[in-house]
Amino acid sequence: MSITCGLLPVLQPGEHESEYELNDYEGARARWCPGCGDHSILASVQKLLAAEQLTPEQTVFVSGIGCSSRFPHYLKTYGFHGIHGRALPVATGIKLTRPDLEVFVVMGDGDCTSIGAAHWVHALRYNVNLTVLLLDNGIYALTKNQTSPTTPQGFASNTMPQGGVLPSLNPLSVSLGVTNASFVAQTAEWVPAHLYATLRAAYHHRGLSFVRILQRCPIYSAAVYQAAVQDPANIAMLNHDDGVVVPELNKLYRTQIAHDPHDLDAARRVAGATDHIHLGVLYRDPSRPRYEEIRRVPPRTPEERVTLIDAELDRYAV
Repeated sequence: MSITCGLLPVLQPGEHESEYELNDYEGARARWCPGCGDHSILASVQKLLAAEQLTPEQTVFVSGIGCSSRFPHYLKTYGFHGIHGRALPVATGIKLTRPDLEVFVVMGDGDCTSIGAAHWVHALRYNVNLTVLLLDNGIYALTKNQTSPTTPQGFASNTMPQGGVLPSLNPLSVSLGVTNASFVAQTAEWVPAHLYATLRAAYHHRGLSFVRILQRCPIYSAAVYQAAVQDPANIAMLNHDDGVVVPELNKLYRTQIAHDPHDLDAARRVAGATDHIHLGVLYRDPSRPRYEEIRRVPPRTPEERVTLIDAELDRYAV
């Protein structure tokens, strides 16, 4: 039994034949609802890919299930549209097997923080070099308006028409409570300049970068972030030279907080604060150990890897 179709060419970082433009990363036409925040996030991701000149055949997007998880279909890169809650173990396997690839993970709030919660926690702990995006609209949207772990308490849905009875889960606090977490940030799709700057900071971090992106669903949860969209006073920007600084936003978002992202205790206080929605890098520590660098696995050539895969598959041949 032979397998060769999955073998990707090995290129050095930054090695490509020509300069890539935005349209070199555009896949199928996005089929999200008009007004969905996913459109803004997709545009910022494509802008990042072009700015960093990431080779399409060396870049992989992995997703689970949900509106946000259609991301791989809309990019002209390699993609893996997986099953509910399992994007992180798939992405971890890809990165450990092919450390030369640029691997991004896109998940929704139900996808990551509910059925995928165990994988989320352990991926943070393993700290493999992945760029992880949590698109959080506070609802299960693809399955038509079900309460998710991040749905605000009291918010009515089809599964809880009288309103959610539990306080919502805080993805930032959870992430900052995991041993070996190395990068935690929050941004919002309706602040595209900050979104893009945060994505760049996350991409350049060595280790697992976890970015929670507040994202509006115009059909089922438009009210969740409406106050913050309409009144910039509800938002506080976290500023630091080793975080995200977007000077052109200072006039609009006047609440500016000097925050050292190397201070874990301060990051946890910010994550739990309820006076504002805080946007920026809450925590980063590039010195945290990365699983792919400390595990004891001998390096192998692409040909050796294919031979090993063929041998494993031959065990099941009939």
